[in-house]
Amino acid sequence: MPRRPLDPTRGVLEIDWPLFGELCRALAVKVAHEYDPEIVVGIAKAGVIPGAVIASILQREFVSMSVTRPKVGEPPVLVSGPPASVAGRRVLLVDETCDTGHTLKLALNEVRAVGPAEVRTAVSFRTGGFNPDFYSFSTEKAIILPWDREEIRDGELVPRSDWTPGGASPE
Repeated sequence: MPRRPLDPTRGVLEIDWPLFGELCRALAVKVAHEYDPEIVVGIAKAGVIPGAVIASILQREFVSMSVTRPKVGEPPVLVSGPPASVAGRRVLLVDETCDTGHTLKLALNEVRAVGPAEVRTAVSFRTGGFNPDFYSFSTEKAIILPWDREEIRDGELVPRSDWTPGGASPE
């Protein structure tokens, strides 16, 4: 999936695994206090990570759907929709972050089309104007998630060049 270049004027917040885990736990607690989903739907690819963690903590069923952006700056498109098992159930739709909300809105429309009893949205990071029902952290900074810091190149784990400010290669 294409990545949007980092905007150094916006600032960058790097999230490590321990912090990400704590934020998922906090998000699960927020959800549990206000909502009782029967099923958690994670938006692939990155939304399945917090979605699966939250589903495990809440001891709920977990499924996924897939939304992607063919090119940077293009609107998101549905790759695979939510399963029919969301019909008639209380659904929590989870993604890792939302800025404009375009991906979450597309996914939300697709989930609603299946006919859930109720659906609410949750993200680990709210980084823009869209306001999901639940989020664990809000910032205007660009987020670098733990799984986005490195990639395998020539069989070696190396820092991702597209996450360095300006997209310059660290080599």
